[in-house]
Amino acid sequence: MSGSDISEACRSVLDQPSPLGKVKAARKAARDWRCGRLAWAFSMPMPDQPARTGRPPLLPPSRMPKRGRAGSPRARIAMLHALAHIEYVAIDLAFDLVGRFGALFPPAFVDEWMAVGAEEAMHFALIERRLQSYGASYGDLPAHDGLWEAAAATAHDPLARLAVVPMVLEARGLDVTPSLISRFEAAGDLWSTRVMCRIAEDEVGHVAAGVRWFRHLCDQQRFDCTEQWTMLVGRHFRGMVKPPFNDSARERAGLTKAMMAGVAALCDLQHKSGVA
Repeated sequence: MSGSDISEACRSVLDQPSPLGKVKAARKAARDWRCGRLAWAFSMPMPDQPARTGRPPLLPPSRMPKRGRAGSPRARIAMLHALAHIEYVAIDLAFDLVGRFGALFPPAFVDEWMAVGAEEAMHFALIERRLQSYGASYGDLPAHDGLWEAAAATAHDPLARLAVVPMVLEARGLDVTPSLISRFEAAGDLWSTRVMCRIAEDEVGHVAAGVRWFRHLCDQQRFDCTEQWTMLVGRHFRGMVKPPFNDSARERAGLTKAMMAGVAALCDLQHKSGVA
């Protein structure tokens, strides 16, 4: 053992404000766990907010600037920047999940989510490298903080966190990524296309991890998985879960059509009644 425990390693990722430093901290934490250098202990609490440099500036979604003419370099930079921000926040989400809730699960949970965190760091690095090839970098454009806001709203309950973050917000990426890949292909940007295809495949596994551990907790507590997910999304998710869905990717990740139908119907009802 190196003297560190799991929570200290996770906290080191969340406390690192610079993107490069966060990527390095994420890789180190995952490697230290994989190599048996972290004690099975959770001595350190996770922060309410991860450290940030102030770049990119965070704006409400309604104030986000337009991305520019479809297919233009400006639009591609904007898309890549938005994706980089999602992956950057996803690093913190994975390690916060482990550090905050890992003690409630068997070691296989830590195995899986440490690996997810390392993959999110790799995704961010790939997209940042692609941004740099366009003469841009992460932080050049505004972003919004909806992903972390959802994490903060579910910081009290591992079932709610899994229900909302991987099973709703990250699953949305399964729906939109094919169209993004098509846009990069149409623009002749085959490098970005390859990056997006790699990320899309990994993200199926990340959503599947969320579904798997959500089911684990539901089975422990004798909850019906579909009913519990619908209830938690209705209680904790501010937004719409609406088609079109990437049914094949979602089903590979364990999100069945029956589950999606129940959650989508609930969100539609809330929207029509003015609740959401």
